[in-house]
Amino acid sequence: MAQESSFDIVSKVDLQNLDNAINNAMKEIKNRYDLKNSSSSIELDKGSQAITLIADSDFQMDQVTQVLYQRMVKVGIDIKAIKSKGREKASGDKVREVFTPINGIEQEIAKKIVKDIKDSKLKVQASIQSDQIRISGKNKDDLQSVISNVRQKDYGIALQFVNYR
Repeated sequence: MAQESSFDIVSKVDLQNLDNAINNAMKEIKNRYDLKNSSSSIELDKGSQAITLIADSDFQMDQVTQVLYQRMVKVGIDIKAIKSKGREKASGDKVREVFTPINGIEQEIAKKIVKDIKDSKLKVQASIQSDQIRISGKNKDDLQSVISNVRQKDYGIALQFVNYR
């Protein structure tokens, strides 16, 4: 009898890597010529897991955001792993933008992923378990096909594949 294999599809952000990316981005902002004398900053509130970017103008906010994205990619965090709540004016003619990490797969996205997996006609079972999806099947090649199919499609969030058994 063949043993059942499985893995989970999750969406989570490693806060330590995110903190490292933010610290590296702040070092670059302090040393960059076009941002050197500005009051631009990036802060991570570990309690609410909110990332707050503050800049003097919209142009500098774009630059700070790009630096943050570059540093996130460098430490292995997908840009889709954080979501912006929008830009707003802050005190003293500054601009503020707040990002929040996406932890967990929303039900609508999970249903879409499960539907796409079932439409692929592979012999696997997909089940939604709160904020993650469990994929199980007898053939490991089918499981690898599911991983490649899910990676090819864009669901708007960063997905990780964990708990291979």
